[in-house]
Amino acid sequence: MPGSEGAGVPAMGPGYPTESGKRIPRPEYLDRADDVLGAGGLLSAMKEDVQKVRYPKKVRALAEMEAKAVEIGLYECNIIAGLLQTAEHARAVIGAAQPPYSPDDVERMVAARLARRSVFERVPAPSIHFVLEEAPLRRQVGGTMVWRRQLEHLLEVGQLNSVSLQVMPTNTDAHPGLDGRIELLKFSDGKAVGRSDGLFNGRPVSDPKQLRILELQYGTIRAQALPPRESLAFIQKLLGET
Repeated sequence: MPGSEGAGVPAMGPGYPTESGKRIPRPEYLDRADDVLGAGGLLSAMKEDVQKVRYPKKVRALAEMEAKAVEIGLYECNIIAGLLQTAEHARAVIGAAQPPYSPDDVERMVAARLARRSVFERVPAPSIHFVLEEAPLRRQVGGTMVWRRQLEHLLEVGQLNSVSLQVMPTNTDAHPGLDGRIELLKFSDGKAVGRSDGLFNGRPVSDPKQLRILELQYGTIRAQALPPRESLAFIQKLLGET
């Protein structure tokens, strides 16, 4: 349609990245394309499916499991857990990868990470437990203001009734999480799945014997970390140091 691009309508044609399959369309593109083509809402109705495939397969699988879990346990040793990251913090972390991602890929991965946060809005809410190491909390990823907003966000999430947030002090004894992250997801039918960077080659496991090992490790880590109230006070103190 001549001149339509100048009226805010998406460019179309064989050379356009979306048309050639090189880029997955954003929801607003589908809305405008629906208007231009007179599709009567058929293209707009595809937004939910398209939104899912925009995200990496591993992220979609993780988000689907988190959406079904009644209990989530996560220990992170090197970063702030993805479920707890602000958009600015996530963008800085993902943007630091080498070799670097393209700007489109960075934004796609940030959107995927933020979409997982819908787990906090579920009704009924799952019980979610986090243990974070002190060192990543002190690392000013993205600069002082991004770092402060990230700490403020942790305080906000940590006060939710469904969330337990603990900090593992750097000045503490060795614990089972030194090999890397540990995550446990439990479901309403009694099944569970877990993963550890240091055990079972990092593969997701559901065998009861293997899960018991992960639960023992995670339980030990939680017992050694600061209690939730002291952890929030610790984060508040970090904020006051700037």
